[in-house]
Amino acid sequence: MDDLLATLKAAAETTRLRLLALCAHGELTVSELTQILGQSQPRVSRHLKLLCDACLLDRFREGTFAFYRLAEKGPSAELARVLVDAIPGDDPTLALDLERLEAIKRARSEAASSYFRENAGRWHEIRSLHVPEREVEEALVRLLPDGDLGDLLDVGTGTGRMLEVLGPRARRAVGVDQSREMLAIARANLEAAGLRHCHVRQADMYQLPFPSGSFDAAVIHQVLHFAEDPADVLGEAARVLRPGGRLLVVDFAPHGLEALRSEHAHRRLGFADGEITLWCRQAGLDCRDVVHLPGDPLTVSIWPATRLAGRAASPSVLSSTGATP
Repeated sequence: MDDLLATLKAAAETTRLRLLALCAHGELTVSELTQILGQSQPRVSRHLKLLCDACLLDRFREGTFAFYRLAEKGPSAELARVLVDAIPGDDPTLALDLERLEAIKRARSEAASSYFRENAGRWHEIRSLHVPEREVEEALVRLLPDGDLGDLLDVGTGTGRMLEVLGPRARRAVGVDQSREMLAIARANLEAAGLRHCHVRQADMYQLPFPSGSFDAAVIHQVLHFAEDPADVLGEAARVLRPGGRLLVVDFAPHGLEALRSEHAHRRLGFADGEITLWCRQAGLDCRDVVHLPGDPLTVSIWPATRLAGRAASPSVLSSTGATP
C-alpha cells in the first residue's frame, strides 16, 4: 500500500500528469517536453526524475540524448495507463499540449524525409540488383509462425521496415540500430503507421542491451554483409532468444559485385549456406530449410533458425561480445 501511495503522489501534480499524457503518445526528449510545456529544462527534468523513480516513465539514452516514454513493464506500468486514460479528453491544457506535440512530430518527419531523400539513391541502387522487396517480405511472413509473434527484435532496423511488416503481429517489437539518422526515419515511419507498441533504440548489434531470453522472434535483415564479425552478430541474437524462439537471417548469396564493397561499405560479398548454418549451430541454433530468391544479378537468401532448448552459444561465437548465454 505504501508503494501505491508513493506512486500516486508522484503523479498527483499538474505538470507531471501532463508529462505522463505526452509520453503515452511517443518517445520524447527533455528539450521537446520543455518546448511543449513552456517550462524551464531544470524544472521539467525534476518532474521527469520523480516519474521515473516511481516507475511511471521509462528513460533510455541514445547517444547524447535521453528519451522518455510511458512505462511498459513493472508494477506501475498499468497504473500509468489508467491515469492517462482518466484524463478528460476535452481538457483544454491537454489539447494544447497534444497540438504542440503534433507540430514536433511533423518537424521530425520532415527532417527524416529530407535525410532519406538525400541518401535514398544508395538503397534504390542496391534494391534494383535483386528481387523486389515485397517478394522478400512475403517470404519472411510465411516462414514465421501464424498468429501472435510475441516479443520481436529487429537487429539493424534501419528505416524500421521490418517493424512495419511484422510489428502488427507482435505483442511488443523493438528495433536496434547504431545510426541515429536511420532511427529518426524509423520513428517517423512507425508513428505514421500507428505502431505504438513498436520502438527503436540506438544499440550495438554485438552487445544488445537486453537480458538473455528476452524475445520470441528476431530478424537480421540485410545487416550481416556490413558486419566485421557476422558469427558474433548471430551469437548475440541467439543469446536474447527464448528456447524455441525463431531467428530469420536475410542477406545475399555469394556474388562478385565488388562495387558494393567499394561504394556501399559492404564487408562481405554474400554468404554461403554452409557458413551461416555453421555459425547458427555454434550459437545454439538449428538452421534448416533455407529459402533462395533469385534476382539479377543478386540472389537473396533467407536462413530460418530456431533456438534450441538447453544449448548455449560456443565461446568462439561470443568472444567479441562479452555476452553471457
